[in-house]
Amino acid sequence: MAKKGKSIQAIRGMNDILPEQTPVWQWLEGTVRELLQGYGYREIRMPVLEKTELFKRSIGEVTDIVEKEMYTFEDRNGDSLTLRPEGTAGCVRAGIEHGLLYNQIQRLWYLGPMFRHERPQKGRYRQFHQIGVEAFGMPGPDIDAELILLSARLWRALGLEGVRLELNSLGSPEARAAYRQRLVDYLQAHREQLDEDSLRRLHSNPLRILDSKNPEMQALIEAAPQLAEHLDAASQEHFEQLRARLDMAGIDYRINPRLVRGLDYYSRTVFEWVTDRLGAQGTVCAGGRYDGLVEYLGGRPTPAVGFALGIERLIALLEAQGATPPAPAPHAYLVLVGDQAQPAGQVLAERLRDALPGLRLLVNCGGGSFKGQFKRADRSGAALALILGEDELAAGLLAIKPLRGEGEQCHVTEQEALDRLRSLLDAEQQNLLGAR
Repeated sequence: MAKKGKSIQAIRGMNDILPEQTPVWQWLEGTVRELLQGYGYREIRMPVLEKTELFKRSIGEVTDIVEKEMYTFEDRNGDSLTLRPEGTAGCVRAGIEHGLLYNQIQRLWYLGPMFRHERPQKGRYRQFHQIGVEAFGMPGPDIDAELILLSARLWRALGLEGVRLELNSLGSPEARAAYRQRLVDYLQAHREQLDEDSLRRLHSNPLRILDSKNPEMQALIEAAPQLAEHLDAASQEHFEQLRARLDMAGIDYRINPRLVRGLDYYSRTVFEWVTDRLGAQGTVCAGGRYDGLVEYLGGRPTPAVGFALGIERLIALLEAQGATPPAPAPHAYLVLVGDQAQPAGQVLAERLRDALPGLRLLVNCGGGSFKGQFKRADRSGAALALILGEDELAAGLLAIKPLRGEGEQCHVTEQEALDRLRSLLDAEQQNLLGAR
């Protein structure tokens, strides 16, 4: 006889999402899906494994993600593969590979797990989930504004509070290159005040130093040259038009001159939705324009802009303010008493489901006494208990007993049971419409 083995735990930072948690995820995902369809965005699904080169080229070999955080390995053919740490690179790769981008307008979105070997903490995990929204082929501020308006509508649809919009412009690659050199000169002159990470980034990715959270460097960062002073005229106009559209739509925002993306293919608009209600993990949604990325990954020059939001962080924020819906309980629980009633009850349940699409009917399985089944019915949260025993089966009837509120047990025909269940579904639908 085999010995009992030691129990195996989940990998640190890679969490199970349990049945009592999944309704919140489903509600969030359904809300996002409905909203994006309403704006004309189509879903794309990419593999979780990509060639490592894709992320080295798109994210940059000297970034923390590539140097420290990616899950990279060689497969049996000796190819270097990586679990995706983000979704934009894979979306662009798919667009180039399948001819979706050049001289075309595309609005795409995706949802799924990403992987980074970070120190796990609330709102940051090694397997985490993102929703990404990407738009290709549109160079103007109108699509930038659409993405921001779309995300603002999502917060309203979710009942989310406590998020604010921060906005900046990175300008053209040429203007940013000139600014980068001035920033390096400034930081080099204060080299003794730079921490280890900043020294490492000084020549490879200096704009990321502006995003440092080290409190000892904040005075140095505040006194640094500002990118806004180096914007080219076209980028300045683009930014002003974007701001005018947001002002017309009543979207509040704050200009954050330290909001940057450190990679060369980013240009013009960058934005973040941030909160102070999640501790250190303050960014709920981040986006921006990356007009150079398609060409950088081998495609033809294509304007592009997008954003990504972290599902775990968003759910944590929703739960903190009590904005998530409860799990839907069954409408009814079917109690089956007697050998003949059990198979007959399963057939009856299928007839009820056929007649009432959307009916949540839980059928007792695994046996149990009448009293024990009623306890299960009550714990399920069902509104009604349907009872089929030998006597009911012989008479062609069902017993119904309300489990919530007042009401006596009574016997009804199958049609009368259907009418009762239909009224439950109709009332639920009216409540949903009223909530909207």
